[in-house]
Amino acid sequence: MENDIFKALSDPSRRLLLDLLHTSDGQALVDLCEPLEMSRFGVMKHLKILEEAGLITTRKVGREKLHYLNAVPIRHIYERWVSKYAEPWAMGLTSLQNELECEMNMEKKPSHVNRIAIKAKPEQVWQSLTDPKKTSKFWFNCAVRSAWEVEETFELWNGEEKKAEGIILEMEPPKKLVMSWRFVSFPGTESDTPSRITWEIDPHAELENVTLVTVIHDEFEQAGHTAKILENGLPIVLSGMKTLLETGKMLSEK
Repeated sequence: MENDIFKALSDPSRRLLLDLLHTSDGQALVDLCEPLEMSRFGVMKHLKILEEAGLITTRKVGREKLHYLNAVPIRHIYERWVSKYAEPWAMGLTSLQNELECEMNMEKKPSHVNRIAIKAKPEQVWQSLTDPKKTSKFWFNCAVRSAWEVEETFELWNGEEKKAEGIILEMEPPKKLVMSWRFVSFPGTESDTPSRITWEIDPHAELENVTLVTVIHDEFEQAGHTAKILENGLPIVLSGMKTLLETGKMLSEK
């Protein structure tokens, strides 16, 4: 997989496409063709390579196919090839997505989309997402609390401090979980309205016992600070879940 990522990054046109998505996420093919001096078919080929490497994800919105930067593979590259050589302050360099503009017009597009492949069954992924003993090992030391019923509350606790809360909006174990989301103890998020997080858990179409986990954060037009925190935090959560399920260790362990 890393070879695919480095191959995808080796081409200047593909790096330009990533830069374009960094500047404005969720673009259609026609939007991405304009800055590149090549045919529509040529741009499609480059986008396919980027998607196969996991560097972008796509979502159908109406008749359009929108393209999104996927920060998770970049995070893994950083952890293996950068973090052990760099100073702690370099953590700020890992995010490829642009800082959220609170006044941007999001229309009906999903906003931040992250995807990762985990060598585990969907049932194991679902358990790790709903078991407080598991979440405390990959979700910034926070344990989940919920009755796991639609319209019931969802909370994340770090010891005796509640960090986030929401309502279960939709639940289809072990395939899908949709929840509203609001931070309760992060400075700057006091005025943010609840946003939404969707977890999609799908068996890989070709690889046995491999699950694709997609996390979508949207409806944050009035929750800019929350979106910025999750933009940087969710890739780490997904990386931690993958490490825990595949190795039994926490992301911070040597």
